[in-house]
Amino acid sequence: MRGGISIGKAFGIQLKLHYSWFIIFALVTWTLVGSYYPVTYPNWTLSMKIAAGLITSLLFFGSVLFHELMHSIVAIHEGIPIQGITLFILGGVSEMTDEPKTAKDEFRMAIAGPGTSLILGGIFWGIYSALGKPTENPLQFISAIARWLGYINLALGVFNLIPGFPLDGGRVFRSLLWWRTGKLHRATKIASNIGRVIGYLFILGGIYLIFTNNWLNGIWFALIGWFLESAAAGSYRQLILQDLLKGHVASEIMTRDCQTVSPDLTIERLVNEYVLATGRRCFPVSEGGRVEGLVTVSDVQRVPRDQWNVKPVRDAMTPLEKLKSVKPDEDLNTVMKTLTQNDINQVPVIQDKNIVGMVARDSVLNFINLRAQLAGDPKE
Repeated sequence: MRGGISIGKAFGIQLKLHYSWFIIFALVTWTLVGSYYPVTYPNWTLSMKIAAGLITSLLFFGSVLFHELMHSIVAIHEGIPIQGITLFILGGVSEMTDEPKTAKDEFRMAIAGPGTSLILGGIFWGIYSALGKPTENPLQFISAIARWLGYINLALGVFNLIPGFPLDGGRVFRSLLWWRTGKLHRATKIASNIGRVIGYLFILGGIYLIFTNNWLNGIWFALIGWFLESAAAGSYRQLILQDLLKGHVASEIMTRDCQTVSPDLTIERLVNEYVLATGRRCFPVSEGGRVEGLVTVSDVQRVPRDQWNVKPVRDAMTPLEKLKSVKPDEDLNTVMKTLTQNDINQVPVIQDKNIVGMVARDSVLNFINLRAQLAGDPKE
C-alpha cells in the first residue's frame, strides 16, 4: 500500500488512491455503462449511461471510503493511531499502527464499517423507494443511481460481516472470542483459520465459475479468496511477531561502534575505504564532534557514478533533522514498524541529538528467529 496518490485528508487522516484502484474504477464504470444501465434502462441515451456510470462509480467508492473512515474515527477515539486510508483494487484499508488494546475496542472499531455500509444502503434504497419508478428522465436518473448504490452498499455490509479474519466480521468474531476466553492469541488463531477456510472456499468457487464459462466472476472470486487467505495467515503471523518483540528495546540489538565519516570525504573514497573495506551499508557523518547526518549505500546509488570522485558525502547524506530515527528505549515493535513503513534497511538510534547506535533490519529478523526458536510454540 505504499504506492499511491494522495487525495487529501479527512478528520486528520491521510487519504490515498493506490494505483490498482484505477483498474477497479474503470471496470466498475465499464460494467455499469456497458451492461447494467443499457439492460435496465434501454431508453437512455449514451451520454446518460456514461454520466450515470461515472457518478455511480464515484459515489460507490465514496461509500467505501466512508466505510473505512468510520473504522478509523472509532479507532482514533479508542487511542489507536491511524497512518492513513488507501483505496485499492479490492476495496479500502485503514493503516493502523497498533492493535486494539481490549476486546471491546476491537468490537466497536470492527462493527463501525459494516454498520456504516448497511446504513448507507438503507439511505440509498430509501431514496429509490421514495422516488419509485418515475418516467421523467431527471428523476429516473437519480432513482437508478440510488437503486444500484442501495443494493451494493447492503451487499458490502453483509459481505464484510462474514466471520473470516481479517474481514470486519472476522474481527467482530475475534473480539467476541477474545472477550469470552481472555486469550488474544487463541482468538486470533481461531479467527484466522476460519478466514483461511473462507478464502479457500472463495478460490474453489472461483475455479468452478471459470470452468462453467463465467470467467469474470470466477477470476474475481478467486482473487478475493486469495487475498482473504493471505491476509488471514499474515495477520496471525504479525501477532506472533509482535509478541516475540514485546518487552525488548532498540538498545538490546543496536550496533554501538558506529564509524563516522567526514562530510568533505568524496563518495569514491567512502565506497573504497569504508563501504567495501568494512561491508557496512551506512555511516554517520560527523564534523567537529557533531553528527550532521547519515549516508547509506542507497544514498550513494542516487549519485551518478561519474561524479563519485568529485561529489562530497555532504551532498549525498540525509541531514540529521530529516532522518527516521528511534530512541534507545524504543520498543522493538516500533523499530520494526519504522523500518517497514519507511522501506529502509537500517535506522539510527539517537539520544541527545547524537547517533549512539544503528539497528539494521537483519538484526531485528535474527532476533525474531532466535526468540522463536527459544520460545517454541506461542502461548495461547
